[in-house]
Amino acid sequence: MPLAPWRKKNKSTKEHLMENEEVGGGHAGATGSLAKSAVNGAGLPPPPANLRPKLVFHTQLAHGSPTGRIEGFSNVKELYSKIAEAFNISPPEILFCTLNTHKIDMDKLLGGQIGLEDFIFAHIKGIKKEVEVYKSEDALGLTITDNGAGYAFIKRIKEGSIVDGVKVICVGDHVQCINGHNIVGTRHYEVARMLKELPRDKTFTLKLAEPMKAFEMLEPRSKGAKPASENKIGTGRGTLRLRSKGPATVEDEPTEFEEKAVKKVDDLLESYMGIRDTELAATMVEVGRDKKNPDEFAMALDETLGDFAFPDEFVFDVWGAIGDAKQGRF
Repeated sequence: MPLAPWRKKNKSTKEHLMENEEVGGGHAGATGSLAKSAVNGAGLPPPPANLRPKLVFHTQLAHGSPTGRIEGFSNVKELYSKIAEAFNISPPEILFCTLNTHKIDMDKLLGGQIGLEDFIFAHIKGIKKEVEVYKSEDALGLTITDNGAGYAFIKRIKEGSIVDGVKVICVGDHVQCINGHNIVGTRHYEVARMLKELPRDKTFTLKLAEPMKAFEMLEPRSKGAKPASENKIGTGRGTLRLRSKGPATVEDEPTEFEEKAVKKVDDLLESYMGIRDTELAATMVEVGRDKKNPDEFAMALDETLGDFAFPDEFVFDVWGAIGDAKQGRF
């Protein structure tokens, strides 16, 4: 089947607080049986609770809280629910999580994998703000990602860009409305497209919610994650792979091939679509690992991912990036 424009088919415990426990170096051990899974699990329903990996993770609210223990989750939405239960908050209050740091560090953003010894910090909604921006150029200089539970937020601000000149807009800000249109529940690639399609030489309005900060966390604005970052996803001997569809699985740490390929595909997502999403990038690498040509790869993407309509050129470039990683060419 020749490669052509195409579109995917639609596919979707105990916690307690320890007031006096200290977080040693930002890491905490995971306990339980670590049965490695060789099953992809894409498209499968969540497994029964008694069949999920029996792992315990430690967590705190990033702006300051006692330490909580969470277990029994299989995807990001379930993770947020467990954290919310531990701290007696509503799951929609959680914007995103970082691993092993309470800071708004986009290089440490929780994506589709958690190291078995990683400590999870949850960033919740803080100050709301409304900003008017004059779009004097086609590109705003924003990279958008989402939290896997319906919230799109700013992952990177390009230095010298339009948005870089609007100092009230910061990395980590959740985009709630564009010109009065509520976009909660809209995927990151759609939000990026909406921002790109805003007319030039016009003013538009953003409603944002920034992550809550402790007083000592207030510091100069960060530009966000660096595209060339080589930071690893996890620090433990293995990782818990969370999937938007199907069960979580315990896997070995990413190989050098996987790390390089995922990073390159994530860069391509930013270049073509204005988003960064390591979970999506990792899924594409996994899908393309054993495919023999771009057409076979495109059809496999069509079967695995939902609601995406990738340009042909992007699919070819992703296929090439996976091949380059296999050959060790970058």
